[in-house]
Amino acid sequence: MITDPISDMFVRIRNANAKLHEKVDIPSSKVKTEIARVLKEEGYIANYKHIEDQKQGVLRVYLKYDVNGKAVLQGIKRSSKPSLRIFKRAEELKNVLGSFGVAIISTSKGMMSSKKAKQAGVGGEVIGYVW
Repeated sequence: MITDPISDMFVRIRNANAKLHEKVDIPSSKVKTEIARVLKEEGYIANYKHIEDQKQGVLRVYLKYDVNGKAVLQGIKRSSKPSLRIFKRAEELKNVLGSFGVAIISTSKGMMSSKKAKQAGVGGEVIGYVW
């Protein structure tokens, strides 16, 4: 039993990225699919796909590498946890690594990057940071 499924997703992506795997399979959920969508929009992963099985389904995340074979995603870190939720207003959202990274924010308008949340003027729960 996994107590924090989003943290488990981040660890699986981080480990597969470190070993230069082409893809990683993660137990699927709507929240994880939305996180993968944000990662793709921001250019940190190549693609993602939901695969049906007899259980909850599998989210297959295709990792992205540059022409030299170096991983595009340099780091991924969980911020808000089940035991300690972290919420920020739109004006409190700061740049990650001097605008080289983004925060993933769960807002009332859906999951989005910190850049888009600032533009939309909405805050929310800080799920994690990606750079």
